[in-house]
Amino acid sequence: MTKLHSILAKQEDEKYAMNEGTNVHAKLRRVFVDGDKVSGDSDYVQRIQARDDLLPLFGAGSRTEVPIAGTIDGRFVSRRIDRLVIDDAAQTILVLDYKTDVSREKFRDAYYAQIREYGALLRAIYPTYQIKGFILWVHDFSLENVSMN
Repeated sequence: MTKLHSILAKQEDEKYAMNEGTNVHAKLRRVFVDGDKVSGDSDYVQRIQARDDLLPLFGAGSRTEVPIAGTIDGRFVSRRIDRLVIDDAAQTILVLDYKTDVSREKFRDAYYAQIREYGALLRAIYPTYQIKGFILWVHDFSLENVSMN
């Protein structure tokens, strides 16, 4: 394969991955599961209903595509959280980010840093709340806990 073919193939792979990620985010944004009240993509709804660990992230009180901004270490940061649950009664916050990568190791450090940034921004607003971060690996629907330290 020539160098040009290699570059073009890489661009097509990246374009496909980006489009796939956009489609998955759009579908998951519409998912809501709260007892008998459900909406969104039926495949995702069924997969979430089968998992007690995912139900709180997609139920009542969950919000999608939540914008957040602030300063971290003297630099302005503006982000959008895929899914956020703030429970004032329990003083906890759940942060969920969807990832469509098949290889977890390739970008894991960057993804952890991203979720920790969310935590830092939220901590400035909710200093007494416990913040928990997660990655939902969409390819196998596994949930990974991200230490917020």
